[in-house]
Amino acid sequence: MPSPLYLAAVVAVAATITLALRAAPFAMTSTLRASPLVSYLGRHLPAGVMIILVVHLLRDLPVDRPLLSLRELVPVLVTVAVHLWRRDALLSMATGTAVYALALAVVPA
Repeated sequence: MPSPLYLAAVVAVAATITLALRAAPFAMTSTLRASPLVSYLGRHLPAGVMIILVVHLLRDLPVDRPLLSLRELVPVLVTVAVHLWRRDALLSMATGTAVYALALAVVPA
């Protein structure tokens, strides 16, 4: 078994690295806010993530069973409609999730 001094040194090094990694983003905040890349990602990444989620949801759409296809498509359309209506991402995602949960409960697999 390693000596207690060795174990304490390992824990101290690990704690120092963890603290540095967690503090680094806060130390770079002013630099990151001025970065054109970060502002570009902040503008375009949410839409990209939503597109990936929709593609992931609809990739196994059962086209041979239209009722099950509607179970997947209606929540997506409701989410888009609520977002276009209110322009609130949180509200549209919450509404779409609720409609999807309701569709799963109402339409049997």
